[in-house]
Amino acid sequence: MAKENFVEQIADIEKDFPQWYTDVVIKTKLVDYGPVKGTMVIRPYGYAVWENIQRELDTRFKATGHENAYFPLLIPMSFFTKEAEHVEGFAPEVAVVTHAGGEELSEPLAVRPTSETIFGSMYSKWLQSYRDLPIKINQWANVMRWEKTTRPFLRTSEFLWQEGHTAHATEEEAMEETMQMLGVYKEFAENCLAIPVITGRKTEKEKFAGAVATFGMEAMMKDGKSLQAGTSHYLGQNFAKSFDIKFLNKDGAQKYAYTSSWGVSTRLIGALIMAHGDQRGLVFPPVVAPVQVVIVPIASKKPGVLETCAELKEKLQKAGVRVQLDDTDNSPGWKFNEWEMKGVPLRIELGPRDIEEGKALIFRRDTLEKNAYSLNGIVEEVNSLLTTVQKDMLESARVRRDERITYADDLDGILKGVEAGKFVKAGWCGCRECEDKVKTYAQATARVFAEGETKEKCAICGKPSKHVIIFARAY
Repeated sequence: MAKENFVEQIADIEKDFPQWYTDVVIKTKLVDYGPVKGTMVIRPYGYAVWENIQRELDTRFKATGHENAYFPLLIPMSFFTKEAEHVEGFAPEVAVVTHAGGEELSEPLAVRPTSETIFGSMYSKWLQSYRDLPIKINQWANVMRWEKTTRPFLRTSEFLWQEGHTAHATEEEAMEETMQMLGVYKEFAENCLAIPVITGRKTEKEKFAGAVATFGMEAMMKDGKSLQAGTSHYLGQNFAKSFDIKFLNKDGAQKYAYTSSWGVSTRLIGALIMAHGDQRGLVFPPVVAPVQVVIVPIASKKPGVLETCAELKEKLQKAGVRVQLDDTDNSPGWKFNEWEMKGVPLRIELGPRDIEEGKALIFRRDTLEKNAYSLNGIVEEVNSLLTTVQKDMLESARVRRDERITYADDLDGILKGVEAGKFVKAGWCGCRECEDKVKTYAQATARVFAEGETKEKCAICGKPSKHVIIFARAY
């Protein structure tokens, strides 16, 4: 009965997915609302997820030759006017500082919505010769975008992210960088977050303001909507010409560099919640889970129980497992509910009878299965189970996604597909008018091109199709 009452605190995931999401992020203490509208306070449990994401990604960035640096939060507004498409794209979201120290500033300053402009200004100073290339820098930072409609992690006025910015001697090198980092994101999403993603090029309408081409990483949430989980942009020479990023090539001639940028944010935590969560709450994949294993003593006042639990915790910690021993005076049933809601991958239950029989019960959060394991070799069993959970969660999410990808030959088919919570592949003639019509009629947007697929006719106008597009409703 206690379990039922506890779960009632969360909205029904099938009936009200948005409210379920809000309930989960607040009740599991991932986040709370900040005092300024649209801001969030990332609480320790939520920040631990971000730290694990950072660690995994940072290792990958450095392995591909990137270095970390930090650039200023405040950017002169004049920088944004140098790249016309860029300023137009970000103007509605930019927060501007006009006064400081009790005086009006001679030039307004933008609170960083993204950093292509300030990176560009510094690269123009640092780059002299082809020998200085490539420049491959990443920064971990916060950004601000004045959003009208906000939801924790998914869309907030201020959020945390990483942004990579690179400069190259040739178009080929810059494009290779763009695609390499898209591949890094995909591998990370699947092997660390256990989220299968679809990567591909964005349409002109959906591309990053100022880019030549934008490539996105789309993930399906449990309600069938898409979440753009990361982007990688080929910027060509657009920003190089705006900020005079030039170098002397081997022949002594001045050339503009080719640049790229790419980023993911705390939105990934929202993706984790919505891709894996269930009616009981969070379900975290082991690689990024704040706590991988929780030990719950049964009849903890009986002699030897807490001591045995503490010994097991120490062994697991030495093996590199993120483990917590819940030795509070709450009932075991309350603890089960609490840690299930928090999404801990494995729960170990250990009581007097278990100790006497030389075993422990291990509960898997992803499948809700519970089995007995020998205390001898339990550390190896736990590590093996964590690996299995990680793989099984990815496969389960992949099957769930693939079952909800469909095709449509007309607008009604697109509408029916997205209303059923599916990704819809459809032919597209390439014109903006048809793309806009899908948004108006079906409230769906073009996510990415379905590379390598063909359709004879555009599903919207019936003219010959140039591409196959994945349409979906999105966060």
